[in-house]
Amino acid sequence: MTEEKLYIGMDIGKNHVLVSCFTEGNREPETLSTIAGSEQYQIPMALYKKRGIGQWYFGREALERQNADAGGGTLIQDLWEQAKAGSVIRIEDVDYRAMDLLAVFFRKVLMLPRRYKGQMKIHLLGLTVEDLDAEKVKMLKEIMKKLGIQKEQFFMMDHSESFYYYALSQKKELWLHDVVLFSGENDRLWSCVLSRNENTTPQIVTLLKKEYGRLSGDRDLEFSEYIKEVFQGRIISCSYLVGDGFEGDWMKQSVRMLCSGRRAFFGKNLYTKGVCYAAGVRDGYFHWPFVYIGEHELKYNVSIKVRTGEGISFYSLLSAGESCFEAEKECEVILDDAPRVDFWLQYPESGEAKVETLELTDLPECPAKTKRLRITLKPLSDQKIQVSIKDLGFGEIRKSSDKVFLYTLKM
Repeated sequence: MTEEKLYIGMDIGKNHVLVSCFTEGNREPETLSTIAGSEQYQIPMALYKKRGIGQWYFGREALERQNADAGGGTLIQDLWEQAKAGSVIRIEDVDYRAMDLLAVFFRKVLMLPRRYKGQMKIHLLGLTVEDLDAEKVKMLKEIMKKLGIQKEQFFMMDHSESFYYYALSQKKELWLHDVVLFSGENDRLWSCVLSRNENTTPQIVTLLKKEYGRLSGDRDLEFSEYIKEVFQGRIISCSYLVGDGFEGDWMKQSVRMLCSGRRAFFGKNLYTKGVCYAAGVRDGYFHWPFVYIGEHELKYNVSIKVRTGEGISFYSLLSAGESCFEAEKECEVILDDAPRVDFWLQYPESGEAKVETLELTDLPECPAKTKRLRITLKPLSDQKIQVSIKDLGFGEIRKSSDKVFLYTLKM
């Protein structure tokens, strides 16, 4: 009997996390709470260690223990910020790296889906943060390694990309035209407009993001002006509002504007559900006729021509839309004759390709079809790719020269 797959999405905020999950047979992820039956989905990023014993509490229970425990335990908060800063925290005369404590917190959070779904292994875990960069990627990779989660079991993205997956996983009438996200978290207000190009296959999706700063003064009037600016000249199917900044009874005129001829939704778990949907898409569980090419995604396709038993064809190495932080491809080829490799670079919306010919100078002379090479490609940015080509020799016929050729591809 095949084991059912467990997909998890975790939204990592500055002071809290949210976690959602689904298994095969479910169409929509479920956001989990540490309190059974409650819709308090935000889990405070806090740990509490009971004095004298190695028992750790997390989230709301950690905060409650701080107030109720007369034994003088230790409460640790701001784990995400302290881990990013490389802090060391002293607890009962023992020094702990904040990153290690964050790993303890994540381990406990990731037990929640297994509590609800049974003792299932994590098939694929998606992590999303407001803004993604190389330092956060490095830190999260180290934490996942500590938790025993293999690199093929998790991936990372920013909130904009999570919105893309969430919006296009809803009923079609909600994304028939453009979709707008308004985010009001951490004293930041920004909008993101999702548009599709229906003339390409797959449909290329673009996200137009704009920062507005903090609402002050007459918030309702200010926000109404921003809505008017975003909606100008567009047909909008629906809007989503996410974040604590929209709480309270202050939206009057702005709500009327949002809901005039279209639907609007407010919530806090859009990103965690979005990255959970992304896990299903990446695993082929959901049909997905779209490709998003954002700030952290490769902008063009890379392929080489190969000869197979069926003739000559293109072999795809990297594709537009793959994450620059995660994408990497390795393959082995045998050259026909000339010591060179041709790479075909092509934008997804273009019918023309740019050919980059890489000459392998100083490669030892040898009979045709005995040049076996290992080609490794790794993005340096959304427009640059590092190429490493290593001479592997050809078994007993020809020893490897151990030569490695390095190049940078760019459009």
